[in-house]
Parts: sequence; structure tokens; C-alpha cells
Amino acid sequence: MAMQKALDLDAVRAFILIADLGSFTRAAEVLEVAQAAVSLKLKRLERQLGCRLLDRTPRHVRLSGQGREFIEPARELLAAHERAVAGTSAARPQRLTIGISDHVAGPELPMILARLNAYDPSRIIEMRIAASRELAAAFDQRELDAAIVRREDDRRRGKPLFEDRMGWFAAPTWKPRAGVPLPLANMAAPCGVRAIATRALDSVGVPWTEVFVGGGVMAVGAAVSAGVAVAALAARVAPPGSVDVGPQLGLPALPASEVVVHSRLREHRAQELLRVLGAAFRAGT
Repeated sequence: MAMQKALDLDAVRAFILIADLGSFTRAAEVLEVAQAAVSLKLKRLERQLGCRLLDRTPRHVRLSGQGREFIEPARELLAAHERAVAGTSAARPQRLTIGISDHVAGPELPMILARLNAYDPSRIIEMRIAASRELAAAFDQRELDAAIVRREDDRRRGKPLFEDRMGWFAAPTWKPRAGVPLPLANMAAPCGVRAIATRALDSVGVPWTEVFVGGGVMAVGAAVSAGVAVAALAARVAPPGSVDVGPQLGLPALPASEVVVHSRLREHRAQELLRVLGAAFRAGT
């Protein structure tokens, strides 16, 4: 890769974001620019390097062979730049405290954390997984820098991130029993999803009984996988292999779950990292 002049750091950052998020659109969201501007940055970088960094199809964006060779040096370049801007190569790591609702933190969370670490390895990420109401309260008490939660009431706070499709999930081997109330696995009250699900069933006269109460979505999902019960869950956090039995059983449709982000971050780099997190979640919806 022969370079004719110094690389544009903004173009390098755009390339890393496209590669990590698998999307020009998501990279543009993080950088808060138009998608066309991201495309121009990448073209300029590829022209400087004299090679194609990404293979693009209408549905996928992947690193090319040259892109795979360049991605780690690109990360090192940006990391060195951040250290230089900070004024020392041994700057004290900064902490970012984030709360994520367990109705949002799905199975792709490890991959998302890897993307955050790759984008800013010097940042200490402190993450709390809990119920949306608990995290909203913690944010209000300034215990969190940011929180990604379900919107649980009519408060018009928080920036919308995406909507999750909700369904009635069960193990593929689970079968309803004639004359027996629908067995439900729920999180303990005052869980907002529990309230929505039970109200929906009551509104159409579907008898139900609570057979399992979990302390988090993982526990509820375990009950589903075990064939113990049916659970109202967002499709993205439903256990692998589970199926939406709502249409089969004639259960009421559940409203989409609106996910929002609350933030009091002011530092530019931290704001950008939070946008990376939001874009990574949207990429998985």
C-alpha cells in the first residue's frame, strides 16, 4: 500500500466504523454526517492507499483482503492520535458508566462490547444490566452517564434509538394443553413488559397463570427454553431456537417496544462512543 501523503484521520475513523458496524448508514449516524460524506471519505482513503478496503454488495459490507491488513494499523493510528491529543501516552483512562435494560441487551452484547473496545480501547466501560425502571431511576440520581432503556411511560425524555418487535415466545417442543390457562414466565412486577402482556391477555379474555417469575430476561428465557412457559419478549432477546406462538394460539398482538437513550455526556469522544453503541444495537434489529 503505497501512500502519497499523510492519511486523513477522519477518513480512517470512517473506515473503522464502517468495518465494525457493517454499514455506511450506521457509520454516518455515529459521525453525524450524511451517508454520502462517509462514502466520499472512504473513497479518498482508498485512493490514497491505492487499494480497495471494503467489498460492498447491496446487503453486505465486508473487509477486503487489503482491508483486513489495514484495520489494525488503522486502529493503532487513531489510538496514537488520541494519546497525543490527551497530551501524554500514559493518560489516566476515562470511565463511561452505562446502564442497559435487560430487555435490550440481547445475545449480540459480547460482539457490541468488542466493537466498543476496538473503537476506544483506552476507555473503561462500566456497564449495569437491569430493569428499565431501575436504570431510569439510577440515571435520574446521576449514578449513570447514560442509559439505554425501554420507554415505560409517557415521559417525553430520551432520544429514540429503535423499536423492538414483541412476541409470545415458547420452546419449539412446547404444546398448549386444552382447558389449561396459558402458563406465563414473567419478570417480577413492576416490570413494564409484564404489565403490557397481562393487560393484553385480559383485554381479550385469554386465561393465564404465572408459573415462573425470573429476576431478569436471562432467567425468563431459560424458562422458555426449558419448555416451562410462554413469555412476552422482544424478538432480539428471545432464546435461540424459540418460536413466536402468538399467531398459532390467537394471542393478542403486542405493541412494539420503543428503546431510547438517556445521556448527560458532554465530552465529544464519549458522545461518539455512545453513538457507536446505539448504532451497533440498531444494526442488530
